[in-house]
Amino acid sequence: MSETVFTPDRMAYWRSHAWLAVIAMVGAMGILWFMGNPHVWTGAIGGLAAIGLRGGYLVSDEMSRVWVLDGTTIKGPDQQAIPLADVAELNRLASTVQIVTHAGHKYLIKYQPDPAATIATLQNAMSTLPERSRA
Repeated sequence: MSETVFTPDRMAYWRSHAWLAVIAMVGAMGILWFMGNPHVWTGAIGGLAAIGLRGGYLVSDEMSRVWVLDGTTIKGPDQQAIPLADVAELNRLASTVQIVTHAGHKYLIKYQPDPAATIATLQNAMSTLPERSRA
């Protein structure tokens, strides 16, 4: 079987950060309102600035986190290797695919352009494993 590469998508990254910015803006405004601050609108600027700076700072690191499926193992950044036979669950969390092993370890394949397709590819690879190698 040939290798399948799961690379992070820049648009999915920025879309996720846009949602984080909305949450940060609303949260900061809510805190300022609760504290009785007359300048509640500054929370929106602070939340947007914080998430924007974070996104700009981390984009190069996150875009380099590539996962590779090579038949019976999915290999990730930082020398992570997960045998497909050890995979218990595949979950979608926005643009991220979560891999849960039978031992309870969790891994994230972040910022996928089509997380459903990533899950389908992994499930298809798992379905081709011999019965004795499945847990």
